Amino acid sequence: MTPLSVVQALSARPSAALQQLDVKEVPVLRVDVAKPVDDPEREWIGFTASLGPEDLLKALRGWWRCDPASVAAGGVLPVTLSGYVVAVLTGLERWERNAEGRYAFPDARLAGYVTDLATPRLAITARTNRDRELAELLLGTRLASHSGGAIAYVPTTSTG
Repeated sequence: MTPLSVVQALSARPSAALQQLDVKEVPVLRVDVAKPVDDPEREWIGFTASLGPEDLLKALRGWWRCDPASVAAGGVLPVTLSGYVVAVLTGLERWERNAEGRYAFPDARLAGYVTDLATPRLAITARTNRDRELAELLLGTRLASHSGGAIAYVPTTSTG
């Protein structure tokens, strides 16, 4: 059971200020709560604030059906859990394709993540000013996205 104060804090989170990004759309990685996996490269898949930065990056990287050029063009990959940005990935310029037609971004960097969404408490792991700015702009915000897969594309300006 989630306490009412947490629900109220989450509902008061601001929407992601995507209009501050200098791109037409931003890809969004939609994940679930972390679950253990039988994988030689990582122990978890998904998000949990209890993982350290290195393990969290491994848990968030994967092979996705996506338009890799669009992901790279966005310059940032907000990671959402239930519509809230819980992590921010950057370093998406290079991608690889596997035999199933899925793509991975081997140079992805974890710019930051939330350790408590209701407060919110942020862990900034960025090594560059731009990555830090992106993490601070997006972490803890609401970001609705709709897709049949893990990657969704959200316009950065309203289409009204």
